[in-house]
Amino acid sequence: MAYQKIQQESPVQKPIADIAASIGLGEEDLETYGRYKAKIRLEAISRFSRRSDAALILVSAMTPTPAGEGKTTVSIGLAQALAKLGKSTIAALREPSLGPVFGMKGGATGGGLSRIHPVDDINLHFTNDFHAVESAHNLLSSLVDNSVFHDNPLNLDPRKITWRRVLDMNDRFLRDIVIGLGGSINGVPRETGFDIVPSSEIMAILCLSRSYTELKEKIRKILVGFTHDNRPVMTADLKVEGAVTALLKYALLPNLVQTTENVPAIVHGGPFANIAQGTNSIISTDLALRLADYVVTEAGFGFDLGAEKYFDIVAPYGGLNPQIVVLVATVRALKYHAGVAREDLDRSNPRAAVLGMANLRKHYQNIDKFHVPCIIALNRFSSDSDEEISAVIQAAEDQGMNIAPCDIFRLGGEGGLELAEKTVAILAGSPGHYRPLYNWSSPVEDKIFTVASEIYGAVSIDYQPLARRNLELINQYGFDKLPVCIAKTQQSLSDNPNLLGLPRDFIVTVREIKIASGAGFLIPITGEILRMPGLSKNPAAYQIDIDDSGNITGVSNPGEITPLT
Repeated sequence: MAYQKIQQESPVQKPIADIAASIGLGEEDLETYGRYKAKIRLEAISRFSRRSDAALILVSAMTPTPAGEGKTTVSIGLAQALAKLGKSTIAALREPSLGPVFGMKGGATGGGLSRIHPVDDINLHFTNDFHAVESAHNLLSSLVDNSVFHDNPLNLDPRKITWRRVLDMNDRFLRDIVIGLGGSINGVPRETGFDIVPSSEIMAILCLSRSYTELKEKIRKILVGFTHDNRPVMTADLKVEGAVTALLKYALLPNLVQTTENVPAIVHGGPFANIAQGTNSIISTDLALRLADYVVTEAGFGFDLGAEKYFDIVAPYGGLNPQIVVLVATVRALKYHAGVAREDLDRSNPRAAVLGMANLRKHYQNIDKFHVPCIIALNRFSSDSDEEISAVIQAAEDQGMNIAPCDIFRLGGEGGLELAEKTVAILAGSPGHYRPLYNWSSPVEDKIFTVASEIYGAVSIDYQPLARRNLELINQYGFDKLPVCIAKTQQSLSDNPNLLGLPRDFIVTVREIKIASGAGFLIPITGEILRMPGLSKNPAAYQIDIDDSGNITGVSNPGEITPLT
């Protein structure tokens, strides 16, 4: 049957108190932000125990393409489909960053009939968590420079201050700057720069903390720089962890919203997956596992980035056990990785779609290395032909892969029933008992090579001089037992964004290794990856507007769904 556009009625949001009641929370458990969103108080979390039989479903994807694969849309649609099957379900997702919302990506709340609401609120400011992280991070930045300005009691070397500033906006012009100009009254001149908020170590710490005590202790351990004789200086040396933590009081509380079909969604935290751990907060996933039988969460970009970090960093820190991976793929992405030009992706080409499965198969095989089952969610777009869908499904099944087509953008939960049924069946039959890929106590170089070779397919690592110097300090001061959170392009399995499909015989270049001692991991920075994105020639900001009634347009495009009036 040909794919056709259809009309659907506009979603009706329920008061957030009703959504809370559906999962056992009362109004006294909430800090409401209007009628349709609320924060959940920490005291409420302690009233519930984690359900021993709760299933944690991790949604990931093949290597992303400019066409977009709809991973968040699939996560939301799967949660809705599970609810249609009568399963107690919560979606536990990340918050969008303003940078991509106004940049290349646009809104990050799903699409069509599989979205989280209120869409514009979530995309723009939401409950101010990102602003709190930005303020806390920059407070520490200013206190570091202030200490140097006022007699420098910690003997910090201004050239070795590693703590930069952050801004939640794509702005390439702030990547490298000079501060302290204008005479001695304005401080000590030095080179520094801005990163984007989702790459902030404060954001990473927030998403790895479950209490104010834990949050403050992690902030105490942040490395801010080195002295003139190369001794590390931590936030604890400045004695300001209390002030920094105070700015995060409400940011630590998980946010409750709802999907298009009124399924509860806990949306909290937003580190990027190519430069941080790339998933929602531990506290929100833990809460969801206390309130529902099925929890659908998501790791950013392809499996080689967010999902690998979920298994090797987030799950161990959070005591989480992802039992199945839903790997999102699209016909468009498969054709792109087979070499089809972006402008030709709408043309039916079953042969190219099957050829592009080398990239998908690599991710599928990688998942097995963590001892967790996988099912491919073939996310349908309107340009996909029936012949292409059939060819991909047949090829996947011939290669022994679990696969289910879904049409959740157009049909919501109804379009994800086959995916949901197969997911439930796998969980009932052989749920995973995951194992990390490497031992944290292994040497740093071994951990980096293990990920690069096993997950990316690299043959060796080239350490640049700065990275070598970083390794010496890491080993000297005992940071070598931390896991590695590799910063890498999301556009390729390699560190070269131009190598599509399944690259072979490539070398990964490590430029430097940052020490995120508060968050509890090391960040090897590979290739040309940047921690502050830039805007494209035609960013999404050009499409965003607001009318005299306060209605915002252009942030999240419903696409092919035409609401009835």
